[in-house]
Amino acid sequence: MNNNDTLKRIRYAFDYPDDKMIEIFAHSESEVSRSKLSNWMKKEEDEEFERLWDYDLALFLNGFIVEKRGRKEGPQPEAEEVLNNNIVLRKLKIALNLQANDVLDILLLSDFRMSKHELSAFFRKFGHQHYRPCKDQVLRNFLNGMQLKYRQKKTLKK
Repeated sequence: MNNNDTLKRIRYAFDYPDDKMIEIFAHSESEVSRSKLSNWMKKEEDEEFERLWDYDLALFLNGFIVEKRGRKEGPQPEAEEVLNNNIVLRKLKIALNLQANDVLDILLLSDFRMSKHELSAFFRKFGHQHYRPCKDQVLRNFLNGMQLKYRQKKTLKK
């Protein structure tokens, strides 16, 4: 999955306007202009489309954690230069304060079944004998389930 799609899906799931997205980036001491954000949201075919780099998505996810959980004491985590699906999934899990069963329930919303043991392998340290890379299919289904869960809540409140 590319970073632009991940950012778009998170934005859609929580129905965030441009101002809120810029504010989330600011939580990680990053300044993003409205035009840059707009270019990240464009389709790849559009000539103004800009690729969202791993570092920028990591900044957003760190800001998303602060947005959802509050700023922690002491030094803030550094944004990763290189992201993979495991890191993205872990950061979303932290931001939304999810336990393993919550993640599995969100995956079930998009008809994707997985055992707790398979899921825990995604959160292991790279190099651990039970570490398993998170494939695009898993992250895509998690983002779809997240959209179903959190977008539905917004719709019900309105």
